[in-house]
Amino acid sequence: MKRVYLIGGPMGVGKTAVCQELKLKLNNCVFLDGDWCWDAHPFQVTEETKQMVMENVCFLLNQFIHCSAYDNIIFCWVMHEQSIIDTILDNLDSTNCEIKAISLTCDERELRERLSKDIAAGKREPDVIDRSLARLPLYHWLNTVKIDTNGKTASEIAEEIARL
Repeated sequence: MKRVYLIGGPMGVGKTAVCQELKLKLNNCVFLDGDWCWDAHPFQVTEETKQMVMENVCFLLNQFIHCSAYDNIIFCWVMHEQSIIDTILDNLDSTNCEIKAISLTCDERELRERLSKDIAAGKREPDVIDRSLARLPLYHWLNTVKIDTNGKTASEIAEEIARL
């Protein structure tokens, strides 16, 4: 039985860092960051590009599911709407798969602090704080396992996910 981990959360919550740690804790594991499926300049959000990225994500996840080398597939992305998760789930070949949908959350202070460090390091633009904080409450309404990341390291969070 393959395990597919769909890990969402707001920008700055630590999804990528957690998934990189989780990848090392699980056997025969592959990791896909949704951002890799839509890395463009200029970044354009249109109906066409949104459809394209969903097709890219589902195609790659299905390729990993069908590959005998992998038992664990990790995917992370900003999945702040149930419709995003549902679209992915509806397009996956989930035969012989256990799928775990997880939302990483934290409080506003922690998120602001993490994003401010990224901005200071030149990794993000200042407008990311307001955009990410606006989406933070949406994660509480999703049909996902919620993991509070406040005060935890990426390794600790990955261990918590691995135990699910």
